[in-house]
Amino acid sequence: MQAARRYLPALIVFLMRALAWTLRWRVDDRCGITRPGFRQPIIGVFWHNRILAIPLFYRRFCPGRRGHCLTSPSKDGAIIAGVMQRFRVGSVRGSSSRRGSTAVREMAAVLAAGGDMAITPDGPRGPIYRLHPGVIKLAQISGALVMPVHVAYSRYWELKSWDAFRIPKPFARVHIVLGEPYVLSPDLDAEAFEAARAGLETVLNQEPSAAAPANLV
Repeated sequence: MQAARRYLPALIVFLMRALAWTLRWRVDDRCGITRPGFRQPIIGVFWHNRILAIPLFYRRFCPGRRGHCLTSPSKDGAIIAGVMQRFRVGSVRGSSSRRGSTAVREMAAVLAAGGDMAITPDGPRGPIYRLHPGVIKLAQISGALVMPVHVAYSRYWELKSWDAFRIPKPFARVHIVLGEPYVLSPDLDAEAFEAARAGLETVLNQEPSAAAPANLV
């Protein structure tokens, strides 16, 4: 079993890259992260069940940027970290129940050094589509821009997992919307903090518009 886990990331990456050759991409970059000259570090936030498209998108459309992702310290998190490493994306290991405060400090250090952080705020175990407050705390500490990321597949398989994980079918269209970024004040009181958390959750739960976006990459 341990040997299988060692080789599983390489197999997953092989299958992801084979699938990527068939996908059709439509990217609406309202943030500017894909454009030359954009150097600000970003906290990219998206739901856990859309994670498959993110490393494929990031390496194709943001080749000059240095990305990191937050992964669980569990064995499953180690597999995800191994997959991300093969896409030249680093990992910070932690969750709300294990290494939480240490992970926040490590992510803040990544952002301070100019790197991007990718976070699935309903992971690693849900509830699905419920935004945990850690991403708001990180934005306050780091002062980095928060970029909501929407991912929609025209056709996909949906697994019977806690997050209803989605896998795009071959030749599906992948529509990614990089939302307009914003900065959170470090001085929010409890009511304003909850409003910021609920507001970002609402934004992430809005599906990308079916209308053709104005700025396509």
